[in-house]
Amino acid sequence: MEGMSEREYSAHSGLSRGAIQKARKASRLVVYSDGSINAAASDVRRADMTDPDQQRRSTGGGDSSFSGPADSSSYLKARTALTVYQAQDKQLGIQKKKGTLVDRARAEALVFRLARQERDTWVTWPARVSALMAAEVALGVEKQTGTPVIIEAAILQRVLEAHVRQHLEALADLRVSLG
Repeated sequence: MEGMSEREYSAHSGLSRGAIQKARKASRLVVYSDGSINAAASDVRRADMTDPDQQRRSTGGGDSSFSGPADSSSYLKARTALTVYQAQDKQLGIQKKKGTLVDRARAEALVFRLARQERDTWVTWPARVSALMAAEVALGVEKQTGTPVIIEAAILQRVLEAHVRQHLEALADLRVSLG
């Protein structure tokens, strides 16, 4: 036998035999071809692959039995980052449920649709109101001068369309930024 048996390694590491068997199944131990355990290599591999918190609990160590700050700092940083991420994720979920948080793509699509509807309304406006405006202007001029005046609705419509398009082109330069 080249290395240690499970019982010998259990005594060597201070872990139960069941913990050694679990570590073997999880490939946290280095095993020779004859099935015996390479103690030195297994100690290194177990230290790299085992959660320091679990290691302290399995050896019966209390809170003050840290093996050193360098061993657990990366684990603690990762665990802190995970906790922060989970808290932020829960907060976002709550905001979605309350309706204070909306999907960015959906919001952009709604803004685009609203702007398109507004533009379409303005583009068709001159055709809808030019005849009425021509009649109102003609009536106003006739009341002031006393002579009948005819204002061509088609001409007024073309003038209004030109001014509306000019105004819409100026508005087209505006960009909505959602953050």
